[in-house]
Amino acid sequence: MAGDRVALTFDDGPDPRTTPRVLTVLDERGLRATFFVLGAAVARSGSLAAEVVAAGHELGVHGFRHEHHLLRGPGWVLEDLRRAVGVVGEATGQAPRWFRPPYGQLAAGSLRAARALGLEVVLWSVWGKEFADPELERIRRRLASGLRPGAVVLLHDSDLAAPAGTGARTVALLPGLAEDLAVRGLRAERLDRVAA
Repeated sequence: MAGDRVALTFDDGPDPRTTPRVLTVLDERGLRATFFVLGAAVARSGSLAAEVVAAGHELGVHGFRHEHHLLRGPGWVLEDLRRAVGVVGEATGQAPRWFRPPYGQLAAGSLRAARALGLEVVLWSVWGKEFADPELERIRRRLASGLRPGAVVLLHDSDLAAPAGTGARTVALLPGLAEDLAVRGLRAERLDRVAA
C-alpha cells in the first residue's frame, strides 16, 4: 500500500553528464527513485549504474536499445530485454524487477518477453514531459497536479534518447518537486517500496 509514498522514476540513463547531478539532488533532498535504464548505456557506464544502486535507488530496464517495440518482432524484443537484464545484473549484482517499454508502447511481444524474464511492467500516472517543454514552472505544475499517494512520476535523467537539455531540466525541476511533495505530505520512494 502506498500510504504517503510516490514512486519517482527516471528513464533513459545512466548518463555520465546528468545522472550524477540527479543523484546529488536526490541525496540532498532525501528522495529515492527507480531508474529505468538502457542496457547499452549501462554497458558503457556500468560503474555509474552501480553507483545509483549504492546510493539507495533501484534499477529497472527500459530495453537494451531505445527502440519502438511496436515495430519489432517478439524475438527481437525478447533478446533486447534479455541483454538489458544481463548487463544490469552484471553491473550491479542485482536482477532488475521492473520493465518500462520505450515510449510506453506495449506490444504483445513486450508483454511476453517481460513475463518470460520475470519482469513486472510499469508505466506512469504523471509525466513531466520535460523533454518537450522548456518552461520549468509549467512542467512543475503538470507534475504537481498528479501528486497523490501511489502516483508513479516519470522524468528523464538523460539526453541519450531525448532532446538535448532534457536531463538538465530534470535536475532543475527536482528541488521544486521535492517542495511540492513535502507540501502534500508525500515522499518520493523507489517503486518497490510504493508497490509493496
